[in-house]
Amino acid sequence: MGLIVLLALAVTGVLWLNRPAPEPSVTTRDVLIDVVDGPDDGKQPIQLDATFYLPEATPAPSVIVSPGFGQTKADLADDADDLARRGFAVLAYSARGFGRSTGQIELNSPDYEVRDADQLVAWLSRQPEVLQDKPDDPRVGVMGGSYGGALALMLAGLDKDKRIDAVASLITYNDLSQALLPNAASTVPVDGATPATGIDGADGVFKKTWAGNLFGSALTGIRAGVPSSCGRFAPDVCAAYTQVATTGRADQTTMDLLRRNSPVSVAGGIAAPTLLVQGEQDTLFGLDQADATARQLAKNNVPVKVSWYPGGHDGGAPGDSVRSEVADWFDFYLKRGNLPNPGTGFSYDVQGTVRARGAPTLRTIEAPGYPGLRNDPTTRQKVALTGPQQPVITPPGGSPSSVSSLPGVGTALLGGSAAGLAGSLAIDLPGQSAVFTSEPLGSPLTIAGSTLTTLRIGRPPTPAEGDTGDTVLFAKLYDVGPDGRRTLPGSAVAPFRVQVPADAPVDVNVSLAGIVRPVAAGHRLQLVVTTTDQAYANQTAPTVRTVSLAGPMSLQVPVVTGVSASGSGIPAGPVIGIGVILGLGLLAALVAALRRRGGRDLDPELADVPMVITGLTKSYPGRLTAVKELSFRVEKGQVLGLLGPNGAGKTTTLRMLMGLVRPTAGEIRVFGHRVQAGAPVLSRIGSFVEGAGFLPHLSGTANLSLYWAATGRPLEEAHLEQALEIAGLGDALRRRVGTYSQGMRQRLAIAQAMLGLPDLLVLDEPTNGLDPPQIHQMRDVLRRYAATGRTVVVSSHLLSEVEQSCSHVVVMHRGRLVASGDVDDIVAGGGEATFRVDRVTDAARILRGLNGTSSVTSDGQLVHADLGATARAAAVDALVHAGIAVEQAGPRRRLEDAFLKLVESGEQEGS
Repeated sequence: MGLIVLLALAVTGVLWLNRPAPEPSVTTRDVLIDVVDGPDDGKQPIQLDATFYLPEATPAPSVIVSPGFGQTKADLADDADDLARRGFAVLAYSARGFGRSTGQIELNSPDYEVRDADQLVAWLSRQPEVLQDKPDDPRVGVMGGSYGGALALMLAGLDKDKRIDAVASLITYNDLSQALLPNAASTVPVDGATPATGIDGADGVFKKTWAGNLFGSALTGIRAGVPSSCGRFAPDVCAAYTQVATTGRADQTTMDLLRRNSPVSVAGGIAAPTLLVQGEQDTLFGLDQADATARQLAKNNVPVKVSWYPGGHDGGAPGDSVRSEVADWFDFYLKRGNLPNPGTGFSYDVQGTVRARGAPTLRTIEAPGYPGLRNDPTTRQKVALTGPQQPVITPPGGSPSSVSSLPGVGTALLGGSAAGLAGSLAIDLPGQSAVFTSEPLGSPLTIAGSTLTTLRIGRPPTPAEGDTGDTVLFAKLYDVGPDGRRTLPGSAVAPFRVQVPADAPVDVNVSLAGIVRPVAAGHRLQLVVTTTDQAYANQTAPTVRTVSLAGPMSLQVPVVTGVSASGSGIPAGPVIGIGVILGLGLLAALVAALRRRGGRDLDPELADVPMVITGLTKSYPGRLTAVKELSFRVEKGQVLGLLGPNGAGKTTTLRMLMGLVRPTAGEIRVFGHRVQAGAPVLSRIGSFVEGAGFLPHLSGTANLSLYWAATGRPLEEAHLEQALEIAGLGDALRRRVGTYSQGMRQRLAIAQAMLGLPDLLVLDEPTNGLDPPQIHQMRDVLRRYAATGRTVVVSSHLLSEVEQSCSHVVVMHRGRLVASGDVDDIVAGGGEATFRVDRVTDAARILRGLNGTSSVTSDGQLVHADLGATARAAAVDALVHAGIAVEQAGPRRRLEDAFLKLVESGEQEGS
């Protein structure tokens, strides 16, 4: 008994110690920092526009946050603010040529951008708020994503005085020459034949679409009032891009410039502990770029930690978990002291292959070290492919071309589903593609990294006149389901260029693009080799090649063993005494049991209730609480309107409902199941929350079919015809979506949300941008859907529309619940009512005589009264008993009036 009491007291102490603390305050000041413009010290200095974020306690360790390409300091505000609240003095700035910063873009040149950042370190050494290790040596870390991530690595590599104490580099490149002109192959001789000519770096395959997106964003501009075809680029960078963009191939001068402006050129000098974060959905800077950096840094005996997350340039910026990982890295290496060591392990996230309407399932695998380095956890599983030798043609001009990815535009077209849906949109053109397929896998397989294969490439016996043997091919690995549906993980493709002799084929070792993909048992792996790809510079001369497998065990698939990490533990300092250790173990077991009990997945009593929200709270570091202690319930058959002014927390609530955002406190239960990322019950929810992206060149039916295919569920479960009938689009479904009006697009989006006929339909501003007739049609759509016995939740700012469409309403203000109930009850709140009668004077006298009635006025045949606690039905009864004919009785106020009064009341309570 005494032990139980002791443990109870310990649990109480833990809960008390972990109560929310007040948010630390952050102060900022904007600064313009003069820096020397490049190696010529005699030039006029340029200015870098920056903001300095200061924590509550100074002097503090500092962090420089470097921007991505095209970003300004404003885009870094969230990262900088979070780090400042963690106790760092943070300098966020706009790189030269962007925002208000002057100077020309030199593409991370060691003489310009890197030297600029070095001068920012010197500026920090002069600030009294920054902790100094010694004179002119501030305690400083540097972080950045993409362009800024490479800058962080290069600054550390050129840091001769070793002032950089830690680096966090995200979704960036190791060698820009290989990132923009990759070549995934090396050649070996076949059967004693003369080896193929070597492939040097200048013979990579140009990523024309990505390069065009990046360079085009800065090619236009005016400097000193003089228009320039190079925009903000320095002449040498402009000349390099022009050369490769017009020819499709880079000369040695261009390759040398790209390589010099890359971390690979200075990797041997990096001595600072480095965190490398790379995206698994990234066709710009793939996993191979972080792999190269990790291997180079390992040679320096530098602490390196590698983390792959399910995002990237195609799949989304790093989220809260990556931010925490970066902050923990800087905590240990900059604050020092008794803080948890983040280690030098390797982790990667595995997304589930089934995408319902909520977020996909996600699990993190942790390994003791990065593959290929110390404690190598990698094995390769061999998978046999079958398929005959196949001829493939390159069409004249390289067009039409196959499609693997939508660089830079996939997210814009497909919304938040880009990462999952884009992989289902790959197109391999017949005649241009060779296909090799495995038998169904007997057991599940998780691919983590770059798969290796060897292909045999040949020329026909009588090649066309002028065929030099120069060959560009693209290899990619599909996951093929039992129904034949193919998915290209990460939209990943490996281009390679090879010189094929006329007298013999050549064997090519191909390293496929790195991916993370769980392949289910019964699925097949399929290797496809194409002659074209729309994201790259294709060959323009028509050619014919033969492609075959070079061996029976055709694929060497990387498998990284590790442990599944469901969460991080609570760090603790040194513990003295076996009794204390046992006590903490018992305490941990008790807390875990309580959590399991409190977090059970299913509440049987709520199994028939569409949605119950209890004590829901969401707070963000350094920001106001978006949702606070929200509780309400939705029943079957209701059309519930979620109302509130901008910033009320409506969209945050819906995102938590979809499992896209994790609550800080409280819970949401759908049909009794607790909602969390990847919860199976999310498949019972259909949503249209932040806009739907459709492919304009496809019909409405084709768009919906592609969307459903991305969920991985059987076609017969889509109930496509029923959803389309409810949406009422008729023959328009066969037309291209690009011809649709805004109203038709909205109705198609609702039909998309209705696929599978979900039991709970969640819509954010479904009538946004519609004209009155379209709004009326949408109202009928929602009512028809609810009439099937299902439930609809609508978030809208059109109060009059909610009044006509919804049966129930929830009003939010500043994240809190203001009111909830039937629309009529909300409108009639306070007892205000209007009666149409035949004898106005007598009716007014009767109403004044009712207990609690006040403010009785008349207007023509209408009598208005505030009935107080008297029910409207009782007032009607009293009038009828007095012989007064009551033609109409209803609430006096419109929903808009009630809403404004409720919000005004909420303002007063919050003040």
